[in-house]
Amino acid sequence: MREMKKAEERRNEILDAADELFAQKGFDGTSTSAILEKVGIARGTLYYHFKSKEDIMDALIERYTSTMLAKAKTIAADKNIAVNERILRVVMALNVQNEHSGQQIMEHVHKPQNALMHRKIQQVILNQVPPILTSIIREGIEQGIYHTPYPYECMEMIIAYTNTVFDDDLVVMSEEERAARIPAFIFNVERMLGVESGSLLYMMQMFGNEGESGTK
Repeated sequence: MREMKKAEERRNEILDAADELFAQKGFDGTSTSAILEKVGIARGTLYYHFKSKEDIMDALIERYTSTMLAKAKTIAADKNIAVNERILRVVMALNVQNEHSGQQIMEHVHKPQNALMHRKIQQVILNQVPPILTSIIREGIEQGIYHTPYPYECMEMIIAYTNTVFDDDLVVMSEEERAARIPAFIFNVERMLGVESGSLLYMMQMFGNEGESGTK
């Protein structure tokens, strides 16, 4: 007798299989047949849960976004972590490219036909990330680390800048131009938060190799 599974459990099995295959073969290199074979289901079962391979990717993006936001909130609430370190960990937790098939997800999102999905992700970031970071900044203000009367507005401006200027779809720049903007960005964040010049250079880590090159 064929094993019957709850809809949510089956849906997650499909997403898990697709996630693994996208990471191994890429989005374009993965067929729906390969997903069917990995999960061990009929095509009709797949289409009961998802209309297409693109629909599966969209669901993966939504799952990753929800997971990362939950992780970021948990880190932000952990008062055992120093304020500066907490900010860095929150930002790093929000980097989808750190996830299993993150590179494939970003390539998918940045395709012209997926502009609406890209916009939805930006909306999530712009609306939900500033409050998470603001809670940490307010702690820093109480501890005398930061000095700003506008903690939320500062975080909103910082997230808006990083989510647009450092987005390849919106601002076209060379690697050299990008590397030059990173220390300039840190410099202005320091001004907004009212901290000593150079005290936030540790944030270069958020930009990976680009940040390292920007400090040379």
